[in-house]
Amino acid sequence: MGATRRDRQAGEAAEQVARHSYGKLVAYLSARTRDIAGAEDALSEAFAAALAQWDADGIPANPEGWLLTVARRRMIDTARQRETRAGAADHLKLLADELREAGDGSDIPDERLRLMFACAHPAIDRQIRSPLILQTVLGFDAATIAGCYLVSPVTMGQRLVRAKTKIKQAGIAFRLPERAEMPERLDAVLEAIYAAFTEGWSDPAGTEQRRRELAHEALWLGRLVARLLPGEPEVLGLLALMLHLEARRCARRDHQGGYVPLDDQDPSKWDAMLIGEAEDILLGASHMGRIGRYQLEGAVQSAHAIRRFGRPPDWTVLATLYDALLTITGSPVVAINRAMVIAEARSPEEGLSVLCGVENDPRLSRYQPYWAARAELLARCGQAAAADQAYACAIRLEPDPSVRRFLQDRRERLPTASAVQPHARKLTFP
Repeated sequence: MGATRRDRQAGEAAEQVARHSYGKLVAYLSARTRDIAGAEDALSEAFAAALAQWDADGIPANPEGWLLTVARRRMIDTARQRETRAGAADHLKLLADELREAGDGSDIPDERLRLMFACAHPAIDRQIRSPLILQTVLGFDAATIAGCYLVSPVTMGQRLVRAKTKIKQAGIAFRLPERAEMPERLDAVLEAIYAAFTEGWSDPAGTEQRRRELAHEALWLGRLVARLLPGEPEVLGLLALMLHLEARRCARRDHQGGYVPLDDQDPSKWDAMLIGEAEDILLGASHMGRIGRYQLEGAVQSAHAIRRFGRPPDWTVLATLYDALLTITGSPVVAINRAMVIAEARSPEEGLSVLCGVENDPRLSRYQPYWAARAELLARCGQAAAADQAYACAIRLEPDPSVRRFLQDRRERLPTASAVQPHARKLTFP
C-alpha cells in the first residue's frame, strides 16, 4: 500500500471518529475534572498523534478508545507539569483514577447530555450557553458559531474561553438538573440543538457529510431530550420542527443540483412519515397548554406542509404565527420571515415596510437572507434598481454555488422598466 493511500485512510478514519465521537470524548474526558478546555486540547493532540501513528502502524480496531487513552494520558502529562500549582495534585489524582478505571475504552459512557446541561448552568452567562454547547458537544469552531449568532469570531472566541474557565473554577457538576432547575437551563440546550440542526440542514444537496451528520446528530439529541422530558411542550415543539424540515431535504434540489425554494418544491418528494410524526408530536405539545417559540415555529412548518394535500398555505394564519413569534423572540430573522408572509397575506408594499423596520440592525449587514428578502420585495414593488443592488449583496454573501446561481437568475430577470409583475418566491423560508 502506498504512503499516500495510507495517509488518506488514516485521515479518513480520524475524521470519521471526529464526526461521530468528538462531543462524546470531550464530555467523558471532562466529566470529573470539569476541565473542558484541557480535554479539548488533549483530544486535539490525540487526533494529531493518530494521523501520524495510524499511518505508520495501521488503524486500530477501536479508534475511539485509542483516542480516549491517548487524550487522557496527555491530560495527565499536562497536570504533572503544573504540579506546583494549587489543586494540581487533586486534578492529577482524578485523571489517574480515570486511567485505571477506563480499561481499553471499548465501552465509553455517553455524557453528552450532562455536558450540555453543565454548559447551561446559571453561573454561565446566558448569551454564551448555547454557543458553548455547540463547541464542546458538537465540535463547532468559534468562527462558525459566530456566524450563527451574528457576532465577530474574536468576540465569540473570548466568550467561550471565559465560559470554560468558569465551569472549571466553579466546579460545575456534569449532571442532569432537578425538575425545579430544568426550565432555566432547557432553553439553552434546545437553542444549541436547533442551531446544530440548522447548520447541518443548510447543505440542501446533502453533499457535505459533516453537515448532514450534524442534522442527524441534532435529531438524535432532540429525541433524547424528548424521552428525558416528555412533559415539556417546547422539547416536543423543537423535535416536530426539525422533523418537518428534515422531511423536505430531498426536495430542495432539482435533478441538475439546482436550488429549489420552498414554494417551488414538489410536495410528493417530501417524506410523509416524518411529516406525520411531526404532526402527531406537535398535536401532543399543543394539549399541554404552554405555547412557546419552537411550537410556533413547528406550526409554521405545519402550515406549509398542507401543500401535500394540494392546498395553499393560509397566509393570514402564518402572519398571526409570526406575530406571536416576534413577540416572544424579538429576533431579526423572525422579522424577515414575517415581512415575507405579510407580503403574501396583505401586499408587497406592506411587507417591504415591515422589512425596512429592521434594516438598521447592524447584525443584518452580512446576513444573506435579509438581502435576498429585500431584493425580492423591492422587485415586487417595482423598484428594480434598488432590487438589483440588494441581489448583488445577497449573491456576494451566499457561499452555496447553487443558491448563488438561483439568486443570479432572479437578478437577471429584473426588468429595466419600473413596472414589475408580482411573483412569489419565499427565499427566506427553509
